[in-house]
Amino acid sequence: MVQAVLAIDQGTTNSKAVLVAPDGSVLATGSAPVGLSTPRPGWVEQDAEDLWQSVLRAIATCLSASTSSFDLAGIALSTQRESVVGWSRSGEPVGPVIGWQDTRTAAWCAQLPSAVDDLVRQRTGLRVDAMFSAPKMRWLLDQSDALVGTVDAWLIHRLTGCREHLTEAGNASRTLLYDTVRLDWSTELLDAFGVPRSALPDVRPSNAGFGVTTSVPGLPDGIPIVAVLADSHAAMYGQGCTQTGMVKATYGTGSSVMTPVDGFVESGCTLAWLTDRPMYALEGNIVSSGAALAWTADLLGLPDVGALVALAATVPSAEGVVLVPAFAGLGAPHWDREARAALTGMNSSTTRAHIARAAVHAVAHQICDITDTIPGAVKGLRADGGATVSELVMQTQADLLGRPVEAADVPEVSALGAAELAWTTLGTTTGWAARRSYRTFEPRLDAAARAGLRTQWAGAVAAVRVRPA
Repeated sequence: MVQAVLAIDQGTTNSKAVLVAPDGSVLATGSAPVGLSTPRPGWVEQDAEDLWQSVLRAIATCLSASTSSFDLAGIALSTQRESVVGWSRSGEPVGPVIGWQDTRTAAWCAQLPSAVDDLVRQRTGLRVDAMFSAPKMRWLLDQSDALVGTVDAWLIHRLTGCREHLTEAGNASRTLLYDTVRLDWSTELLDAFGVPRSALPDVRPSNAGFGVTTSVPGLPDGIPIVAVLADSHAAMYGQGCTQTGMVKATYGTGSSVMTPVDGFVESGCTLAWLTDRPMYALEGNIVSSGAALAWTADLLGLPDVGALVALAATVPSAEGVVLVPAFAGLGAPHWDREARAALTGMNSSTTRAHIARAAVHAVAHQICDITDTIPGAVKGLRADGGATVSELVMQTQADLLGRPVEAADVPEVSALGAAELAWTTLGTTTGWAARRSYRTFEPRLDAAARAGLRTQWAGAVAAVRVRPA
């Protein structure tokens, strides 16, 4: 009988379950969608119970799809990050999941004293922004006396029959409340954001164990939750990006660009994972990546993103059309939440295909904006996530980056990263990333053409900004 780890990858728009053998082979997969709602402009919510049920549906589909007999050795979690859940001690949600894209707290963040932003940078390596968890936690606590946590804590609570209130260190590092040098909640930051320590979960290293399954439909009791990682961090782990100069980009609803660093820095730093020692990374977060493609597809009356990319491929360029998808402002490296989206450069010859092509370019340009800020030489880019299935998106990325792009051969890199950490914790030698195959895209644009497109993009971004660069 094959031993397997059940990796649960809970993302913004769907939950996946992947059954992974010790050699990294995928035995079965399952997925289920998760709904998003936008009850007001800038508000992005999910239903906490629906999110949990989507995980259960994904697990059921995965386990029933396996054609091999297996023993579950453990569970690994990869979860969306800065989104926040509030729930009672009996496990009942007390409000919506406030999504990482949500900007309802932007004005509140803007009025915080500059000393708070300085303290956040010193303790966390991040900056005050509505994307991160602490402002959302404060908002939920203003509505109800509750336990609060990121999605990993919510799933751990439910998987353990509401017995554990725990979170993983990498997820905690995205809250603005966790001191990533001292590796504990910061009393100063808790006070600054008005979040009581009693409402927060205890923080554990990424592979420290997070309880065992209890009364979970479709799963036996007593299966250990071996490893937990935030989804972008899990992708970095799964891509084997552990050396300076290696960069990974995860293409999802938004995008995350990460590169390892030797130690904590006060600007753009995150704790990727914590095992026997902390692994730090520089990271830039893009608010609208896959979401920009989906919006453009809807604007053009196309059924899905696949149809959009196919339309974009019918023209050799965007012919000067630029889409800046600042639907919820701009993330890294601009951090201007007051910026608004714009579609520029159109004329009487502009077609739907040119607009589609501009959307593809927008995804790649935003990645380049972040890689341009990475100190030292960028050796290349390892890509994962839904957009990597598109030859056009990946080739465009290589062209605008001016460096090779390696697209992972499997779509479940975040799940596999979490599973690999779990198997390593269980004592199995892994090294899956070294054996993984990649589709490599070499740049085709000459330097002058690349510089022209980048300059055009920079001009469009500057035009939509409200805060000075």
